[in-house]
Amino acid sequence: MLISACLQFSDLRGANLSQANLAGAILQSANLQSANLSRANLTGANLVKSNLTGAILKGANLTKANLTGVNLKEVILN
Repeated sequence: MLISACLQFSDLRGANLSQANLAGAILQSANLQSANLSRANLTGANLVKSNLTGAILKGANLTKANLTGVNLKEVILN
């Protein structure tokens, strides 16, 4: 459980975070390239300027998540 975790500037490339509870987490400027975030709870997460290139977001909950400046190139949504 990573609720409200501070993961700002973290290198999480290729991490398996499927079904992780990241509600309210601070992921600002984090590198989530190719990370598996399928069915993850990202409700209210701060993803400002994070890199989600090639990340898997199938079924992820992004309600009220801040995606300002996020790189969404090649993201897999379904």
